[in-house]
Amino acid sequence: MNPVATKESRCVQTRPGESVMDYQVKDIQLAGFGRKEIGIAEKEMPGLMATRQKYGSEKPLQGVKITGSLHMTVQTAILIETLVELGADVRWASCNIFSTQDHAAAAVAAAGVSVFAWKGETLEDYWNCTYRALTWPDGSGPNQVVDDGGDATLLIHLGYQAEDDPSLLDQKAGNREKQIILNLLKRIQREDPHHWHRIAKDVHGVSEETTTGVHRLIQMAEKSQLLFQAINVNDSVTKSKFDNVYGCRHSLPDGIKRAMDVLISGKSVMICGYGDVGKGSAESMRNERAKVFVSEVDPICALQASMAGFQVCTVEYALPFADIYVTCTGNRDVITAKHMSQMKDQAIVCNIGHFDNEIQVAELQAWPGIQKEEIKGSFCPVHRYTFPDGHAIYLLAEGRLVNLGCATGHPSFVMSNSFTNQILAQMDIHNNLDRLIGVYRLDKKLDEEVARLHLAKLGVRLTKMSPEQAEYIGFPIEGPYKPDHYRY
Repeated sequence: MNPVATKESRCVQTRPGESVMDYQVKDIQLAGFGRKEIGIAEKEMPGLMATRQKYGSEKPLQGVKITGSLHMTVQTAILIETLVELGADVRWASCNIFSTQDHAAAAVAAAGVSVFAWKGETLEDYWNCTYRALTWPDGSGPNQVVDDGGDATLLIHLGYQAEDDPSLLDQKAGNREKQIILNLLKRIQREDPHHWHRIAKDVHGVSEETTTGVHRLIQMAEKSQLLFQAINVNDSVTKSKFDNVYGCRHSLPDGIKRAMDVLISGKSVMICGYGDVGKGSAESMRNERAKVFVSEVDPICALQASMAGFQVCTVEYALPFADIYVTCTGNRDVITAKHMSQMKDQAIVCNIGHFDNEIQVAELQAWPGIQKEEIKGSFCPVHRYTFPDGHAIYLLAEGRLVNLGCATGHPSFVMSNSFTNQILAQMDIHNNLDRLIGVYRLDKKLDEEVARLHLAKLGVRLTKMSPEQAEYIGFPIEGPYKPDHYRY
């Protein structure tokens, strides 16, 4: 019997004696469409498919319970099904209220994986989905976590701390989302006062996808609050460069064009931040023949931007003339409500960093006399904000990821690099259960393995050094490179 569920139903009971299918998606009838798109993407994800071929028969993750909190897209479906192919028991939630591709979620659910995600979730939905992905039907939790931005990790840690000190849940929340988290944890604590201690003791580690999530982990480790080992997937070269640089170079203009259908050529674009994400974003706008400006706080990144031919200035300097603003920093309050009140009429504002607080959305909505108008709904969120003086700005994806909120995110080949790193990280955690608590990076040799898995797809033929050449520069032919030879 094929169970049917919509986002309104919490759980589906099959015939007596059969198992309960536990998922929550928009429309399970979209599964066929999702499966077709997954079939296309598999051909563009050679790293994941090669990993299945190499390790599938060994089942290296046999019986390991894994929770994922990562954008529920077609590409993520292939990551999930690779984990399943390697033996894992998987439950999944999205890490963004707008990033789910409903047909992909339906296909994964129809294949038997417990997935809790749909495009256009409320924040209450979002955090409840994260909780459900972390909680198996018998009340147990995961052995390992795949995280993107650290929300699943945050929920475990904050819940754990609150069980030791319930007064934490009575703190004054700095924003609405924090209050929603506190309310959820209060509810869970009423239902089961020891839930998070029971969950945490069985978690062996987390593999983290993004810069922001890694920063959170490092902060917890420095404060001796981290409860389990963490693998920093973000700083693998085949993740940080491919996802952040090449991925953004493709998906930023895609998101802006789908949202606004404007010609980028000739416009002035303000890129806030020139890290890896900013580099890919600035290059994408230059490729569109826009006039590109960059803001930076770091002197080295500012020098790089200038040497790349971009004018480095402040956001305030660009306010009179910039047509498009893109935040790329992972920090907060980069574009303020005051900034938006001073922008030129019809300016476009968006974010391609992880969270929604790079842009002061709440403060914008609370601006005296502001008028908010929905142009497009949750399928491609676009809102026009008109100030009392008559000028208007357009905010894309409510300040969240524009490339996933208004488009389909990074292309499959890029995500194959990132997600192959995730698979290797999950296997690394399982193979090193006694590793001391801390934040670790994957061995450089594994980074090379990920790269090699993708070369044939691009028709690449590597040059091989002779033993004499390798000896001359001290460059080992086999094995991981020494730090001073790691030149990327």
